[in-house]
Amino acid sequence: MQLIDTHAHLYLPEFDNDRDEMIERAVSNGVSKLLMPNIDVHSLEAMLSAADRYNNICYPMSGLHPTSVKEDYLDQLKILEMEFANHKFIAVGEIGIDLYWDKTFINEQLNSMRRQVAFAQDSGLPVVIHSRDAFPEVFSVLDEFKGSSLKGVLHAFSGTLADAVKAINMGFLLGVGGPLTFKNSGLAAIVKEIGIKNVILETDSPYLAPVPFRGKRNESSFICIVNKKMAEIFGIDEEESASVTFDNSCRLFNI
Repeated sequence: MQLIDTHAHLYLPEFDNDRDEMIERAVSNGVSKLLMPNIDVHSLEAMLSAADRYNNICYPMSGLHPTSVKEDYLDQLKILEMEFANHKFIAVGEIGIDLYWDKTFINEQLNSMRRQVAFAQDSGLPVVIHSRDAFPEVFSVLDEFKGSSLKGVLHAFSGTLADAVKAINMGFLLGVGGPLTFKNSGLAAIVKEIGIKNVILETDSPYLAPVPFRGKRNESSFICIVNKKMAEIFGIDEEESASVTFDNSCRLFNI
């Protein structure tokens, strides 16, 4: 059985004491690839170092996370875009809109997302979209690219069934992780409705650990728990669930 963790911040300080062991646990549990979204210019070096250390296991993306969009966002975007000439990134991400904590920079977030989506389209790369309390705003930007070849994933999907259908009709997949195992998340019903062909698995490590580790540090080996829940939802075995979501991930990220 092969699995891909399509969203893991394994370069963050939370893993500084046992990063090698964490990677070993993941690989021993069948997780053959770990995809790393970037946060901002300050996280880039640590992420690229992890990609070099765990070559052919960990794959980097690059983007400016919406919560890192401040007054200097244009300067950050310029630096991040220049790095695409120096490194092989599999996607533009993690980008999007987050209005949960602070709406101060909403216009800057919209502009940042718009510019990065356009950059991804021009580069022929998928986008990894973060949306928190912001599905209307995210879709308003994506609508500007309707009819293009743009593809991507709505990471840590937390929207409604209508949001899921709209995203899929735009050519996007849904990124599903630990919340699938939460009793009252409602995510299982949405996933069952839209079908496993439209889903990829992720952890968002070190965040959003699945039950029974909810509230603790998440890690990529826990993707097995998410896959088991996915198999239960569709009444298939874990091998089939892993195979379908693995193929979905490989197609999206061209890996």
